[in-house]
Amino acid sequence: MKIVADLHTHTIASVHAYNTALEMINHAQQINLYAFAITDHGESMHGSPHPYYFMNLHAIPRVFGGVRVLKGIEANITDAQGGLDADEQVLSNLDFCIASLHMPTFHDEVNVETCTEAYMKMAENPHINMIAHSGSPYFRYDYEKVIKEFAHKGKLIEINNASIKHKPSFVPNCIEIAKLCRKYSCRVSVDTDAHFITQLGRADEALKMLSEIDFPEELVINSSVENLNKYLTEMNIPLE
Repeated sequence: MKIVADLHTHTIASVHAYNTALEMINHAQQINLYAFAITDHGESMHGSPHPYYFMNLHAIPRVFGGVRVLKGIEANITDAQGGLDADEQVLSNLDFCIASLHMPTFHDEVNVETCTEAYMKMAENPHINMIAHSGSPYFRYDYEKVIKEFAHKGKLIEINNASIKHKPSFVPNCIEIAKLCRKYSCRVSVDTDAHFITQLGRADEALKMLSEIDFPEELVINSSVENLNKYLTEMNIPLE
């Protein structure tokens, strides 16, 4: 299995990443990546861009240098009630919206119940496509309850390569999550969370983990151009 698109990446607009959008596009072209999503952090993360940045992402062509460019965001979930640090106007202007939990931006008490509630709210949010790097031991949730609901609502669970490669404490949770996605036929996206161009499109650790548990390729939306375009069409995301 391989990935033809990387749907979770960051540019210098997130401050703690180190390439421009153009550098990311050029590198995606060099490595023959069919598509990638620019998903910089929502405004409650330190140093993140103003909402105007997300509203103006339409300035970047949908296809540039032969690469399909999705305009997106990694919005921060701010509370158990499903609060996000991006409003409806911003989210509705974008192609691909990720929601995630980060320690500096979640303002409720952290426990399995609050994290489960927060993710269940994401299942109900029509603008959210995917939750990211949810294998964190700190933000553990009721995997079975959430994944079953995500499968029902057509939402995506991310298999995050950076988590598996750099955070050993995440790995058992990532395996458990992937097995439940297989059980409930919940679709996933295998992404890099790239903060530098050398990470873009390189998800070997995540793909190895999926191979070891015989994860079905048809549930990986970015495993082929056909799978990706089928998903984009289903979500009414323009192909060009």
